[in-house]
Amino acid sequence: MEEARSITLGELQRRVRAALDDRFALPLWVSAEIAEIKLNRSGHCYLELVEKDPASGSPAAQARAVVWRSAFPRIAARFEAETGRPLAADLRILAKVLVSYHALYGFSLQIVDIDPSYTLGEMERQRQQTIARLQSEGVWEMNRELPLAPVVQRVAVVTSPGAAGYQDFRKELARSPYRFELTLFEAFMQGAAAEESIVEALCAVAERAEAFDAVVLIRGGGARSDLSCFDGYRLCTHIAQFPLPVATGIGHDKDTSVADLVAHTALKTPTAVAGWLVERMAQADARLDQAALQLHDATIRAMRASEVRLVQLAGEVRQRAGECIARTAMRLDRLGERLPEAVRALLERQRTRLDSVAELVAGRSPERILRLGFAVVRAGGRAVVSAAAVRPGDRLQIELADGRLEATAGSDTKSGAGCDAGPKSEIRPAIRSDSEN
Repeated sequence: MEEARSITLGELQRRVRAALDDRFALPLWVSAEIAEIKLNRSGHCYLELVEKDPASGSPAAQARAVVWRSAFPRIAARFEAETGRPLAADLRILAKVLVSYHALYGFSLQIVDIDPSYTLGEMERQRQQTIARLQSEGVWEMNRELPLAPVVQRVAVVTSPGAAGYQDFRKELARSPYRFELTLFEAFMQGAAAEESIVEALCAVAERAEAFDAVVLIRGGGARSDLSCFDGYRLCTHIAQFPLPVATGIGHDKDTSVADLVAHTALKTPTAVAGWLVERMAQADARLDQAALQLHDATIRAMRASEVRLVQLAGEVRQRAGECIARTAMRLDRLGERLPEAVRALLERQRTRLDSVAELVAGRSPERILRLGFAVVRAGGRAVVSAAAVRPGDRLQIELADGRLEATAGSDTKSGAGCDAGPKSEIRPAIRSDSEN
């Protein structure tokens, strides 16, 4: 009985297909996000479409889709021409699809068209969300408000080393008369890994921030579609809060990325960035020339003022010297008039003093002492000051006030109290005056 009510798997598949064909006989527009996209060598394009839960961000619905090779070139070319980027993962699209069901491959969607305007609107919506978030966090103006060094010579360059734009940047700087110190920090500038790679390069620069004056973020050409990473929140918030001024040269004249908006200085091409650096150096050079000219003029003015002052001082010195000489001459004249009288007074004082000294000397002269009854006794030409110095028999010369006597020393055996018991000398004069001689 149960076997009579059952159906085969194939029958079930046919019924499901029939129901879907009946319910979705005509194409319909479906919005979804591309989770994965692969272009087969045969020319067919296979996609994995998802619908994410707004709260959790995890897939809430999922379906396989295909664009046959007969339609893919047309759809892909139109999409890239209008959006500026190719079909890629993480893009939201509005696709016109046919619902199909296969007994072996299950449910799938056949994409027959894609509306680029929907994706453009979605990209702009995400771009505006990034701008609004940066503004609400208060970082929108941070990098633009950083002071830029008057002379920007030490430059950190974030780019791909093989990019043509990087070579153009270096050549433009090399043509200038100024010297720049360039340090390259390699990064992918396009593709899915570009945003993360640029952020890592900026972090490496930040670790050596004191070694640089500014950061240059340049992109050497490429497709317009590769600009999407420069609208990403993660990259833009790093640029906005970067500790050094950031100059961008992303390489598109018509498009302005969020990175351009938050950077300190936004220029269109790497060559334009190089020209900007050279122009700043030229301005600094001109300021130095102007300062040198001002210094020269100020020095000339100071020297001229000093010369005038020196002339004034010389005049004052001459005037004061003349006055000083005149005063000195008058003083010398007065002193000259007083000098003879002063000399006479001095001589009189000295004469009086000499007279006093002469009287003192005369009062103490040997002749006067001899006239008082004293005599000078000499033995052997030397004055005798002690009887012990004379031996018996010594010839003595006695000088008196009115002449000289010669005598012979004798001996005296008498000794007085308190005197030594030894022999004493006794003078025996042999009177002879100098007049007799």
